[in-house]
Amino acid sequence: MENPLGALPPLSRLRAFEAAARLESFTAAAAELGLTQTAVSKQIGLLEADLGAALFERRNRAVFLTGEGRRFGETVSAALSDIAAEAALLRGGQTADGVVLRCQLCEAIYWLMPRLSRFHQRHPEIELRVATALEPLTQADDPFDVAIQTTGRPAGAARLLFTASDTVFPVCAPDYLPDGAAPLAPEDLAVHDLLTHDVVPQSWMDWPDWFASLSVSPRRYRRIGFDSFPLVLQAAVAGRGIALGWRRTVEGLIADGKLVRASKAAVERPTEISIYRGARRGNHTEVAALTGWLREELA
Repeated sequence: MENPLGALPPLSRLRAFEAAARLESFTAAAAELGLTQTAVSKQIGLLEADLGAALFERRNRAVFLTGEGRRFGETVSAALSDIAAEAALLRGGQTADGVVLRCQLCEAIYWLMPRLSRFHQRHPEIELRVATALEPLTQADDPFDVAIQTTGRPAGAARLLFTASDTVFPVCAPDYLPDGAAPLAPEDLAVHDLLTHDVVPQSWMDWPDWFASLSVSPRRYRRIGFDSFPLVLQAAVAGRGIALGWRRTVEGLIADGKLVRASKAAVERPTEISIYRGARRGNHTEVAALTGWLREELA
C-alpha cells in the first residue's frame, strides 16, 4: 500500500508557512519562531516550489496571502492545532472546554454584552468564553473558535464565514452642539473637533474616508486621536467633540440618551463586519450554535 504521508511537505516548512499565513508577515513569523526573516522566506519559497503554487504575493516589502495560500493556511493551521492539542493530552494536559469567541473590545462592550444573555438563555449548556482584543486577528496570541472583526483588518489564515452590514454616521453628546444646531451638514462638521481612533495601518473607516464617501472635501479639520475606539466613544459622551459611530455599536448609547446623531449624513457599509472561524478545534456542534446565533443577531 502506498504511504499516504509520502507527499507531506517537511514540518519545518509547514510551521514557517502557518506562522507567516496567520500573521501575514515573514518578519513577525520569524520573531515568533526564533528564526531570521531570510530563513522563513526560504522555507516558504521551498514549500511553494514543492507545491507548484504561489502561496503569497510579495509587494512593496509586504506579503499577502493568495487564494491558494489562504485555503492551504486554513488546512495547515487546523492540522497543527489538532496535533498540538493531542500532544497536550498525551503529556497529561487537558483541552479547554467551551467555545472561545474573540471580539474587538468596542463591539464586546457595546454590542455583544447587551445581547449575550439571549445566547445563554438559548444555549445554557454551552460555556462561552469571550476574549477581547484591540489587535487584528493576525496578532492573536491565543487560539479561538470564532471571531468578530471589522472586515478591513487583516485576518491571516482565519476562514471567513459570513459578513454583515453596518452604517457609519457622526455622533456627539446631546448638549455638545448649541440648541438648534443639529443635525449638521457634512461640510459643517469640519469646524468641530473630530474624534478618531488612531491605528496603524488605518484598517477601518476614519474621517477622511467618510468625507470622501460623501464627496465632501473639507479644506481643513482638527482630529483628536485616541488609542482605542471605546475611548473615542467615551470622549464623545463627555462632550469632547464629534465621533464616527457604527450603528450596531452606538445604538445602545443613543437609546440611553448618551449620544445623538450629529448629522443625517451616513455611509452604508454592506460588508463592514466579518465573522471568522479560527484554528481552535472546539466542539463542532457548539461552534455551529454560536455562529448561527451571531448570524441571526447580525441579520
